Amino acid sequence: MSRKRRKQKAVALEVVSGGATVEDVVREEMRGSELPKSEVLAGPKRRTFTAAYKQRILDEADSCTEPGQVGALLRREGLYSSHLSSWRQAIKRGEREALSAKRGPKERTVSEREHKRLVRENEKLKRELATARLVIDAQKKFAEVLGVALAPPPEGT
Repeated sequence: MSRKRRKQKAVALEVVSGGATVEDVVREEMRGSELPKSEVLAGPKRRTFTAAYKQRILDEADSCTEPGQVGALLRREGLYSSHLSSWRQAIKRGEREALSAKRGPKERTVSEREHKRLVRENEKLKRELATARLVIDAQKKFAEVLGVALAPPPEGT
């Protein structure tokens, strides 16, 4: 670009901006406007798929015959190939209901809950017994120091 042309552009910029710098012009334009809202969500949300949706996608993927059709299907639905793999493995294992299985802890049977409750109660009673034995031993030693004779334990204990 020639020196004359550069000088013309600089003069045109000064006329448009009134002698202000480019930063001043941008700042002035942004002054009244709000910043654009971010399209990024605050936190990730796990997607859930119904069993019918999973089955439909698997059927559609199995019907693809041309190269690239499965990739187009995955892009259109926003899925990954690992989704198809894991859904197919669940069907192979005979877990039809696994396609709609919910995440999280499994439901416990009544006997499992009762067993856990009894184990907790047993542990609590063992701790209490150990504490009681310590107290009894301390009482025996204290009685020995004072020279007090303790009553013999009742028969059968």
